[in-house]
Amino acid sequence: MSTLRDVETPALVVDRMKVERNCARLRDRLATMGVALRPHVKTAKSHEAARIALGGTPGPITVSTLKEAEWFFGHGFTDILYAVGIAPNKLARAAALRRAGCELGVILDSAQAARSLDAFCRAEGLALPALVEIDTDGHRAGVKPDAAELIEIGDVLRENLCGVMTHAGNSYGSRSLDEIRAWAKREREGVVTAASRLRAAGHACPVVSVGSTPTAMFGDSFEGVTEVRAGVYMFMDLVMAGLGVCRVEDLALSVLATVIGHQAEKGWVITDAGWMALSRDRGTANQAVDQGYGLVADANGRAFGDLVVVETNQEHGIIARRGGGAADISRFPVGTQLRIFPNHACATGAQHARYEVVNGGGAEVEARWDRFNGW
Repeated sequence: MSTLRDVETPALVVDRMKVERNCARLRDRLATMGVALRPHVKTAKSHEAARIALGGTPGPITVSTLKEAEWFFGHGFTDILYAVGIAPNKLARAAALRRAGCELGVILDSAQAARSLDAFCRAEGLALPALVEIDTDGHRAGVKPDAAELIEIGDVLRENLCGVMTHAGNSYGSRSLDEIRAWAKREREGVVTAASRLRAAGHACPVVSVGSTPTAMFGDSFEGVTEVRAGVYMFMDLVMAGLGVCRVEDLALSVLATVIGHQAEKGWVITDAGWMALSRDRGTANQAVDQGYGLVADANGRAFGDLVVVETNQEHGIIARRGGGAADISRFPVGTQLRIFPNHACATGAQHARYEVVNGGGAEVEARWDRFNGW
């Protein structure tokens, strides 16, 4: 068995024990709340991680690209929701998945998109189930729960309508757990209202889907909801820790880096993990604790607490104390391996093609999991 010392850096490391613990936490919570889980695999892009999320076997999943849908379908996952508004130029690719036996569903949020879907399905003699995306927080896409267009969309979709979905993205800006709970309440009430309106207009609406890691973890009620979608919870990240959704000790994903030099007069430690390895995401910048471009830990994943990546170039990461203080560079000679916990697991994962899998904070590499990028 190899160890992290044998791994060329920068490299993406995942702690399987922490993934299992994070996944069990949400799976058990939703089971007690009586609502189904449809994990979002856009963070992990790994069939091994997705199986852990579902308790060991393939099950319903959410994807953010059709490439994800194709890849996971090829690895035994058949019940898939493509949760980005469907564009007309992607309908043929979605239809190919349906014809291959994939139970693919899509989403849309306008009568115009519904008409494109309806025309395509009629021309192809194909059913393509669709959820209407509901805007419950003004964060991104979606039709308002009380909008007249919602019923128009239902009228256009007819038999292709299978429900409604929403994503409480604004929960990521919460300043307290009570604020997260408030967003969860608003998320649930908005999407349940939309489903009720469609049913009152004579449309079947069997699926009522919500999803974000903060609201999934802290929603007080899922009454009227049939499924929950969440993704980053599998790995967690510094943004989630800053929200209070998890602890730093729960972070399963890190970037392995090597010290390649110093700037002694500045108290800088220089590593080979720049923004190409970490991403440029600065998601903690507006939180109470700014983690720079990532929180620094030793090779076994034990965070130093006050050392962060303060700046990045393409292939260089600069480590110093949070707030600009000098690091004790004598502790980090050239060749020292460090691990960097990322702000945003999705963005950092997208920089890499595989995971080095460790277990329980050790340095032994027990497996390598492939992941993929692109569309």
